[in-house]
Amino acid sequence: MRVYCTEELHASGGDGTFFLAKAEDALDSLLAKYENSVRLIYLDPPFRTGESFKMKIGKGKNAQTVVLYEDKLDEASYLAWLERILEGCHKLLDPRGSIYLHLDYRMSHKARMLLDRIFGESNFMNEIIWAYRSGGRATRCYPRKHDTILFYRKSKKVLFNIKAVGTPRGPERRNHMKRFIDEDGRIGFSIRSNGKTYTYYEDSLIYPSDVWSDIEHLQQKDRERTGFLTQKPEALLKRIIAASSEPGDLVLDLFSGSGTTAAAATRLNRRFLAVDQSPVACALLRRRQLTITSEPTLTEYTAHPLLIRYPADQTPCRITTALAAKGESRSVQLKKAVFSGKESAPIYAATGYVDGACFHALHTNCAPKLPVSLPLPKDHVPVLHVVGPSGEQAFFTLE
Repeated sequence: MRVYCTEELHASGGDGTFFLAKAEDALDSLLAKYENSVRLIYLDPPFRTGESFKMKIGKGKNAQTVVLYEDKLDEASYLAWLERILEGCHKLLDPRGSIYLHLDYRMSHKARMLLDRIFGESNFMNEIIWAYRSGGRATRCYPRKHDTILFYRKSKKVLFNIKAVGTPRGPERRNHMKRFIDEDGRIGFSIRSNGKTYTYYEDSLIYPSDVWSDIEHLQQKDRERTGFLTQKPEALLKRIIAASSEPGDLVLDLFSGSGTTAAAATRLNRRFLAVDQSPVACALLRRRQLTITSEPTLTEYTAHPLLIRYPADQTPCRITTALAAKGESRSVQLKKAVFSGKESAPIYAATGYVDGACFHALHTNCAPKLPVSLPLPKDHVPVLHVVGPSGEQAFFTLE
């Protein structure tokens, strides 16, 4: 029998919550609970390209092309929409909080005027240029190879720790400096200029400026890639999160997309709130978070819950299953899934139980190949959760 859930809870994968909703629609519920509580907000909204962004999911005959979002607002509508979101963000930030708004040449200059009005010109921190070398090469103008990240604080109490993103100077000799070893065995370099001697040590830190050319755009075969066209590298978000928050702080991303902000926050021991209107984004974040927290290299990670909230999905779905028992253990084999009359290869499957409208996931498979078997819970009525390639999902009790 099919059941309808509006929440999904995992024992690990957080500490964070994902909301399947439009950014502007999520603001009221976020403000009701988190007003003046968020330490850092990163926004990577549509750039007003006039395009429709799609993603190919699956291979061969099972491949499907899914629309992720439409980026076709006229300028006036876009600015009114962005203004509403930025006003909500200002209310969500705590006094030490800050916001990073990631755009490109199309709207960054007009977004800055909005930020000046909402946050105050005196609270402007930086216009960060993220320069990269990917993509084609224009000939009718200079190739456009950078994005703009506008960095504003909420107040003068802002938390900003540039030391957290410094990198060791290293052994490279610069500007004809003389290499030396001091009495403590530290390797350093010195140069005399205008009557003064300047000394730098190999292990001293170099801090990034407002031009970030050391973080590359993701390449096609990069291990981080999820298939989401506008995905940003974790290194970019790690720098932002490390400099403008501390462990345990709350980080918000209203355009979650591929889930990079949540992934970087988890690796740096921050809490996160993520919002996106695409069911595909929900599926990507789920898979990414469950995969990250199962990595053996994440040695200092402590299990925290991952909560996912969404409207009840009414997409028609039929499944073919077989139950099996061995001793006291039971399992279910998922053989086939049909969404909206079309047989689909699931991109996720899980078993657990339902409490009210919340599905408690106990056993998950983030890359199922049919037929796939999953254990069933012993002390609850078992429920099977199946997610299709477009992010559509269904829950079934297994009596």
